[in-house]
Amino acid sequence: MDGVSEGGQVYRKLGVQPIINASGPVTRLGGSRTRPEAVAAMAEATDSMVDMVELNSRAGDFIAHITGAEAGLVCNGAASGLMLQAAAVMAGQSRSLSHRLPDTTGMKNEIIIQTMHRFPYEQAYRAAGAKLVAVGTARGCPDWELEAAINENTAAIAYLFSPFLARTGLSLSEVVKISHAHDVPVIVDGASTVPPRKNLTRYIEMGADMVTISGGKGIRGPQGSGLLFGRQDLIEAAAINASPNQFLGRGMKVSKEEIIGFVTALQVFVDTDEDIEMRQFIATSQKIVDALIEIPGLEVTIKWDENDFLIPNAVIDLGASWAGPTKTNFLSALETGDPPVFLNGSPLPDGLVAVDPFNVSENELETLIRRIREELLKTPK
Repeated sequence: MDGVSEGGQVYRKLGVQPIINASGPVTRLGGSRTRPEAVAAMAEATDSMVDMVELNSRAGDFIAHITGAEAGLVCNGAASGLMLQAAAVMAGQSRSLSHRLPDTTGMKNEIIIQTMHRFPYEQAYRAAGAKLVAVGTARGCPDWELEAAINENTAAIAYLFSPFLARTGLSLSEVVKISHAHDVPVIVDGASTVPPRKNLTRYIEMGADMVTISGGKGIRGPQGSGLLFGRQDLIEAAAINASPNQFLGRGMKVSKEEIIGFVTALQVFVDTDEDIEMRQFIATSQKIVDALIEIPGLEVTIKWDENDFLIPNAVIDLGASWAGPTKTNFLSALETGDPPVFLNGSPLPDGLVAVDPFNVSENELETLIRRIREELLKTPK
């Protein structure tokens, strides 16, 4: 075999080459490996029919219990959670207003966001009919500017948590204080922020009104799943706009199997000892460091922090002291080689490349290290 995990034959039958994903649980590379417990539960769930409204409600109760929120909802990935957030804060629980979306004429339809939090997925807010109002600059945002932007058309204030995001803006606590003084909800995108598990409860504890997190990343549920949780009235509004209702979220359907698979994965996730899990990630990262550290001019370290490297990563510095292939050429050669290998490079500062162990299986590790060494030791053209 080529060092890629077993099971790749189902892709090869379609002419698709399996890859080694050392870039983390990113959607474009397949997300994460769904937990076997979730896969088994999904297979069992497919043999019975249920009332989807009741299933959504009971699954939401489970999410609320886990997160400490008033209510919860399984959504079709974190991006759909953003759209449902926007629909909820603009249309509320009015089915007539939900029927009109994305036409938001006459509704509160402005969502304020700090400029440094602008990101591609904000289109999900706009797809629901929201108008984004940016405040501050790429370097920061004064509290008075946020407060001045709030008016009679303000539906919510959006807040982003994401690795490698600038931390010089207003904190969530500061935004909550200002927004709640004006009776405006705060909606949070924390799509890729678990693990650590504390983030399942942290944002609600800080005062957020709605939070969305991916189910197909760190939780390792079905790739097309996510969780939305927060205030009872807002989650109920989001549920009105979601499938099986025939409103904006109908096309973001979550199947009965995916709901069961997600709930199962979430339970396994919270029951897993995080210290043991992190020690495993450290051990994998250390094997990578040990295999590369003696390459002349190369600096390789393990990085792990609460903002950017949420799990331990082996970080390769291809900066000023490095005389080998450039970062761009190195990553390109890995991705076009055999087997294709993907590392985390785009959000990192110039010269840095991270090897994320999250999706690297034991039988892939030797091949991953061999491919990295091969490309690093090539003479630059």
